[in-house]
Amino acid sequence: MSAPRRGSTAQSYLDAPNVDTPKGHGKKTAEADKSPVGAIRRRLSVAGSTETIDGGIERLSVADQEEKVEGGDASLARCAVTEYSGLSKKGHAPYNPRKKNQDSLIMADHAETNSLVLCVLDGHGEAGDGVSQHFKKELAKEMFSHPAWVADPKKATKDAILKVEQQILRNSRVDTEFSGTTLSMAIVRGNTIIGVNVGDSRVTIGKLGPGGKIVSEEFTHDHKPDTPDEKKRIINAGGRVFAVEYDDGIDGPMRVWLGHMDVPGLAMSRSLGDAVAHTAGVISEPEFFERELDAATDRFLLVATDGLWEFMDNDECVGMAVEASEPRISVDALVREANQRWMREEQVIDDTTVITAHLFNYHGGHC
Repeated sequence: MSAPRRGSTAQSYLDAPNVDTPKGHGKKTAEADKSPVGAIRRRLSVAGSTETIDGGIERLSVADQEEKVEGGDASLARCAVTEYSGLSKKGHAPYNPRKKNQDSLIMADHAETNSLVLCVLDGHGEAGDGVSQHFKKELAKEMFSHPAWVADPKKATKDAILKVEQQILRNSRVDTEFSGTTLSMAIVRGNTIIGVNVGDSRVTIGKLGPGGKIVSEEFTHDHKPDTPDEKKRIINAGGRVFAVEYDDGIDGPMRVWLGHMDVPGLAMSRSLGDAVAHTAGVISEPEFFERELDAATDRFLLVATDGLWEFMDNDECVGMAVEASEPRISVDALVREANQRWMREEQVIDDTTVITAHLFNYHGGHC
């Protein structure tokens, strides 16, 4: 079969299997796949671990727990998230029977600041799993130990992301020349949510809209090569942005290329790792988003890699999540539906990681 047209996996065109020839460029290119103070009900304890079912499922589920909050400021003694669950599932590539799950997820609670970190990582390239796993292992630790974490979580998070990236770039056991990861994160502290994004994973909020319907709010925004400001930076750095036109006339997504060679073909304009792509204007700079969560309107969060978003839009995903009585059911349903759509459209399945977090004791099916 020919290479899938979608997804964000990026490889050197010299290494990509079953590559089609782009028209008008004369070379073979990258593979195109790609409450008040007191007893608060929160679900904090991680009760699951990596499973071996299907050769690549990682599930972090949560358990009910009464957490006693000791005195102090009510605004620090309350977190908007009351229940959450995450699932990461390996995709399917018939031409790669040894395929690994290159996605990772982080769900980390910091009791001292009443903060919850929910993060997904989408590795790409031959060593993408190594990059995403390194961030999974080190990032929350670096954030929580940063001297600015209490007073300035944005600074702490940015510094931690860039520090962990430097660690992996210097790690001789992980080849980051054509490999890296995206990152999308929700930090909930009290009723404040901070979104952090590098690449094309995403945080979306389900909230009460007109007529009592729960609608979507795209909280973080994807970093795509053809976004005007992103493209301008890439061009100014000497890179190129174009989509591969295949022999059958179908165009793939816009990708980033070196000025003189058809590599790396990265389908996002920001990433972590990807040493070669960084010479063509791709950057590691995280973008931040922030607002107050409203108990009257905000219902849940979705944090997911593009394995979910490729064939499902924000409204569809929020519509499915509304039907689930608890986050565990939500993530199962979303991953299953995304996998089915990938198979229908591409006959391959991208690795898919989804976290659902219910806010203010929300339960599915109720406004």
